[in-house]
Parts: sequence; C-alpha cells; structure tokens
Amino acid sequence: MPPLLRYALFQLPEIAAAAVLVWALWRWAGLPGWAAMALLAAWVAKDAALYPFLRGAYEPVPAGAAALIGRRGIARRRLAPRGTVAVGVELWRAEIAAGAAPVEAGAAVRVVAVRGLTLIVAVDDDGLG
Repeated sequence: MPPLLRYALFQLPEIAAAAVLVWALWRWAGLPGWAAMALLAAWVAKDAALYPFLRGAYEPVPAGAAALIGRRGIARRRLAPRGTVAVGVELWRAEIAAGAAPVEAGAAVRVVAVRGLTLIVAVDDDGLG
C-alpha cells in the first residue's frame, strides 16, 4: 500500500472526530458555519502539511532476506563459487552470481539475491565494501 494512502487512512478517524467536534460547536455553541468549515479545513491542511515530515514512518520496511539485497560486504574467503562474506558484522555463506568470475578474499561484493541462508553476490563495482 502506498505511503500516502496509509497516511490518509490513518488520519480518517482523527478527521471524523474533528468533524463531529466542529459540527457540535456549530450546532450547540453557535459557531458560524463559515468558521466551522474553516476549522475543519485547517485541520485537514495541518495533516497535509505534516505528511512530508511523517512519510518515512508510513513506508514499508524491508524484512528478512529482502533487507539484505543491495547491501555491500567483503569476501572473507575466496568465492569459487562458494565462500564466506561479511555483511556488516555478520558472516554469511555466499555464492557468486551465475556466470561471474571467482571473487578473491578481501574483494568488495554486493548482495544481488538470497537463497535460503546463502547470499548470492557479485563484485561491487563501487569497491566501497
């Protein structure tokens, strides 16, 4: 679900409560209709203005194997085609991507896929490890 839709759906109960409050003020407290509408519009404008700051909280966070794809690491053992890589502080079993040349120990790699508990890696062209 897109972050904007998640944010909008999360704001619906708050907007409904604000609408009920504004309606009650208009109905029983004598608030002019234009002022009631302005209050409700200001409430919705507040939510719209806050969205850019809160967008990150509504974006999905990759979990499990999907979180590893794209991460960089260092080959700890030669990969020909299997070996060990360090991604962050963790050591992982790894294989080189199909058709790739063997990777020497110490070379920078990037995770391109995950199969079970084995990372599929390719040489990292940036070399930042």
